[in-house]
Amino acid sequence: MCTAVSYQGKHSHYFGRNLDLEYTFREQVTVTPRNYPFRLRSGYVLEHHYAMIGMATIAQDYPLYYEATNERGLSIAGLNFPNHAAYLPKSSGKDNVAPYELIPWILGQCATVSEAQQLLGKIQIWNLPFSREFSLTPLHWIIADAEKSIVAEPMADGLRIYENPLGILTNSPPFTFHLDRLSEFMNLSPKQPVDRSWCCQCKPYSNGLGATGLPGDYSSSSRFIRAAFVKEHSVTDGNDISQFFHILSSVAMPRGSVKVAQENEITQYTSCCDTQNGIYYYRTYGNSRITGIQLKNCALLESSLITWPLRKTLDIRLEN
Repeated sequence: MCTAVSYQGKHSHYFGRNLDLEYTFREQVTVTPRNYPFRLRSGYVLEHHYAMIGMATIAQDYPLYYEATNERGLSIAGLNFPNHAAYLPKSSGKDNVAPYELIPWILGQCATVSEAQQLLGKIQIWNLPFSREFSLTPLHWIIADAEKSIVAEPMADGLRIYENPLGILTNSPPFTFHLDRLSEFMNLSPKQPVDRSWCCQCKPYSNGLGATGLPGDYSSSSRFIRAAFVKEHSVTDGNDISQFFHILSSVAMPRGSVKVAQENEITQYTSCCDTQNGIYYYRTYGNSRITGIQLKNCALLESSLITWPLRKTLDIRLEN
């Protein structure tokens, strides 16, 4: 389970996610330079493209991106979409793109969400796994730039595209379900409730009562509502990056809170990309210190992937 957020701060636009899983796939921060050849299973080779940075597992020298941002500021994240995602057979007259190819296909060629929508109108999400080790994962995607956000969901009747004014995405059910459920929480507010007279005079006994009823569990629906509430009322003091991490912290999973079989599902990492300046920040479950990598300082004209292993060991600064 995961949560992704597109956020316009005071100084820049930010895009990132929590990756919530009970295991890892040896993911690394990965930069794909402009001349790395993306060899698609359809036979097409994307030889020259926009550079991109994000989190990926490298398999057979291919970056299987979880989320990424390109040098023009366009971002995409794939989130688990079980029981609903439907990938289709290869189709003539379409750009047949396997699910794991969608992020590089879009980010390699598009600078804006509007350009991405044009490409999405031409593709078929092909039901082709990467390998036996990496089988088909049911996904839907949030795509965002500084101006707008959309959601792409592969369904049995084709790829559905939705405007996403919230800039929030979690997991199943479909995006329209989450939007509809928002109406149940229209009364929530960060402000204190006013005094009321029932059989006696009722006064607020604590700060924060305006948000009474805000879901606190870790289901996809509750995380969607909670992230939307926190982001909608977010106020930054100028430290946008800190604020972004706090938004995603509100839906992060501590070890022991969610069990999958006998394993603990945790927030393996949280990412935050400053899309306008091309800086990818992250922190891991075991190390809450933020690490940043600058896309502009990488060899963007090269043809080989550039990777950084995640910092997972607790890093504490002692003051005395």
